[in-house]
Amino acid sequence: MDGICQLNTWEGYVDWRNKPALRGRHGGMLAACFVLAVEVLENLAYLANASNLVLYLSKFMHFSPSSSANIVTNFMGTAFLLALLGGFLADAFFTTYRIYVISAAIEFMGLLLLTVQAHTRSLKPPTCVLEDGIASCREDEGGKAVMLFAGLYIVALGVGGIKGSLAPHGAEQYDETTQLGRKQRSAFFNYYVFCLSCGALIAVTFVVWIEDNKGWQWGFGISTATILLSIPIFLLGSPFYRNKIPTGSPLTTIFKVLTAAIFNTCKSKNSSNAVTEVHSSPTCSNENIKFLNRALRNNPAYPIVQCTVKEVEEVKIVVKIFPIFMSTIMLNCCLAQLSTFSVQQAATMNTKLGSLKVPPASLPVFPVIFILILAPVYNHVIIPFARKVTKSEMGITHLQRIGTGLILSIVAMAVAALVEIKRKRVAVNSGLVNSSEPLPITFLWVALQYLFLGSADLFTLAGMMEFFFTDAPLSMRSLATSLSWASLAMGYYFSTVLVSIVNNITSTYRHTPWLFGSNLNHYHLERFYWLMCILGGLNFLHFLFWAARYKYRSTGP
Repeated sequence: MDGICQLNTWEGYVDWRNKPALRGRHGGMLAACFVLAVEVLENLAYLANASNLVLYLSKFMHFSPSSSANIVTNFMGTAFLLALLGGFLADAFFTTYRIYVISAAIEFMGLLLLTVQAHTRSLKPPTCVLEDGIASCREDEGGKAVMLFAGLYIVALGVGGIKGSLAPHGAEQYDETTQLGRKQRSAFFNYYVFCLSCGALIAVTFVVWIEDNKGWQWGFGISTATILLSIPIFLLGSPFYRNKIPTGSPLTTIFKVLTAAIFNTCKSKNSSNAVTEVHSSPTCSNENIKFLNRALRNNPAYPIVQCTVKEVEEVKIVVKIFPIFMSTIMLNCCLAQLSTFSVQQAATMNTKLGSLKVPPASLPVFPVIFILILAPVYNHVIIPFARKVTKSEMGITHLQRIGTGLILSIVAMAVAALVEIKRKRVAVNSGLVNSSEPLPITFLWVALQYLFLGSADLFTLAGMMEFFFTDAPLSMRSLATSLSWASLAMGYYFSTVLVSIVNNITSTYRHTPWLFGSNLNHYHLERFYWLMCILGGLNFLHFLFWAARYKYRSTGP
């Protein structure tokens, strides 16, 4: 009877009541559909403010364009970096199910705080005053600034937990021991990006229009209501979810193996204990990381650092994945420009389409629409065709997808540099360099770089999430999937650091740094974009070096 019960349950999984998850009742497409629906709402709530935040900070909180850009990149970087915390907690102590509910509640509290500040005049800095024809503005400071940053980083904490738990929660609903289950899981990651884009489409059109025309209190209010609505919708799927049982801290395992390997290396000359021979699976290709084999001793001097073969193999997998993760950071540094300088570029241009005036923060609608079209085409046309041609289960490998995204990001930065050259030429020829009037050039020129970066995002984000989830050890899949968002975080932080470095270096050789001041027409933004193009090319070579040597884990049972 016990054998029959085991056949009818999912080993290592429980339902929302902590009872064994049952085959045929828990998991599958229906459970994942709830996750996809929630992702639309979750990303709408987050991106509605993030995409337009740089203008809110500069126009209403009176920060300079460069300060506003750095605040936004730091906020978004922190939110994505905290996905590692969410993934870690889901793997080690809680489930992805519980982490989502807690994180959504935290984000709700942060958005509520920002809504109150945007609604209350006394909680914002005083309006600008004209002095000798020049607007004088006081920057947000004191308690008002504390409230602003407290709200932003409470939101960041909630967003991080959601990003670290929602995607792996959906992916773990599929049976990876069958080819159908693996194909469905691959499709899930594509449609996760599709649903993420659906939320983004509503955010950068309807909500951004509300913020620009009705007031920011309404924009924050919509986000607050949306994230609150996502919680009961997520809970409606509770009877169908299967939740992976936490197996303890994966960081403890990594630290123990690395410590044991270093300690045994130092003691190897004085120790007579033999190193256990490791026979790696050919599909894992971990034999190239032999240093970690030293973590294995038959009779270690300190039993607390005694490691099993399984633990050593799991850490080897993490070590192999890490260089691929590092090579995606530069791409996300390019993506950071979508929320900062690109929005500010568009704000100086003619944003009218006929009689319709388009808010600059709605520019991401172009890559979003392209993703909404390309994602189903990729899943239902490109992948089936690639599977037939290559006669492989994946069709297009995860690393091929990531590599394509890296190339597109390089092209995007080259296009951005050329567009900025054209924009500044128009400003000079029109005599509007020192004017705040819109330049006689359509903002659709800036949409070109959005198109290439949006395509890069589709290829890379879905590819990274699936790659990290499928190749990571079972005990640390949520944490590994969170590396996709941590890469975004590192990209945003690197963007901030790069702006500071560029300004420090250029101020040494010039009176004015490349990216400093309140007038974008005085910036040398085109040079910054060319620099990013060069760095992207070098990063692609770094990616090729590691990708050519990488061998995937077995996709079989």
